[in-house]
Amino acid sequence: MPEIKAIDALAETIAAARLARTPLPAQAGEAPADVARAYAVQGAVHRRLAVSRFGRRSGWKIGCTTPVMQDYLGIDHPCAAGLFAGTSHASGAVLRHGDFVRVGVECEIAVRLAHDLPGEGASVDSVRGAVGEVMAAIEIVDDRYVDWQSIGTPMLIADDFFAAGCVLGAGLAPDALPDLAGLHGRTLIDGVEVGAGVGADVLGHPYAALAWLAEHAQARGAPLRAGETVLLGSLVKTQWLPPGAVARVEIEVLGAAEARFAAG
Repeated sequence: MPEIKAIDALAETIAAARLARTPLPAQAGEAPADVARAYAVQGAVHRRLAVSRFGRRSGWKIGCTTPVMQDYLGIDHPCAAGLFAGTSHASGAVLRHGDFVRVGVECEIAVRLAHDLPGEGASVDSVRGAVGEVMAAIEIVDDRYVDWQSIGTPMLIADDFFAAGCVLGAGLAPDALPDLAGLHGRTLIDGVEVGAGVGADVLGHPYAALAWLAEHAQARGAPLRAGETVLLGSLVKTQWLPPGAVARVEIEVLGAAEARFAAG
């Protein structure tokens, strides 16, 4: 019972900060003791956000699946976080820069599941059949911390690992696509390329990240379901945006996703 109360208390603090767009301090003495406890807190945060403007959880994002992001964040393993219906947008969206603490974007390959995806024995080959659509995507991230470099990995996981939404391009049938590992992607800010990468940067193959998430989600008792969207990891280092910036992600064959972060 004391453990449940501690999880709920921290989840309430995190969710309140998210809803108020208030930077989250380190929570000294209250941070999850380990990654397992962090995901328990994250689940409690999701339940609180689901009854707010965030809406239901509609999928997942996976952080730290590429060398560029592992080096940037100093974390050498994937981390899962929630996506929500109320913060998922179609390409061309105009969003308010002021609705974030410090907004940034990442260049992602995303998938939408056509079938439930059990995690037992998941592999690059076994997860392919569950994918109904593949698309270029912008992951929206938010540095909503007093100091993310000192807050610790468990706290970042508990608070959805910078996740703040997504902007999705048009979905394409996977059978019509070349191997995702060979697709090159890039990020442009106000029309200027600021970074590029390739699908193989994502754990060797984008579907390897999906297989990791399938195992992870099943172990948490929340297996991946048909209709969920999954962002598989950024090909390009996070780009932090000034007010008014237009962010665009282009991935060969998949197309593009674009959003403007209007001042205000």
